[in-house]
Amino acid sequence: MQCNVGREDKIVRFVAGAVVIGAGFYYGSYLGVIGVVLVFTALFGLCPVYSIFGISTCKKD
Repeated sequence: MQCNVGREDKIVRFVAGAVVIGAGFYYGSYLGVIGVVLVFTALFGLCPVYSIFGISTCKKD
């Protein structure tokens, strides 16, 4: 699988994911699941939704 999440996008996703995970714990809701998805897409550099729509924020080589 090819990278479709660029550096800046990864940073935003990781930070947003961490905040959403924290909110999930704080409010005792399932928000944490969304946060985990954001963190995993940041760590692996692959977003399934981007793949479906053919979007890539990775720099071209």
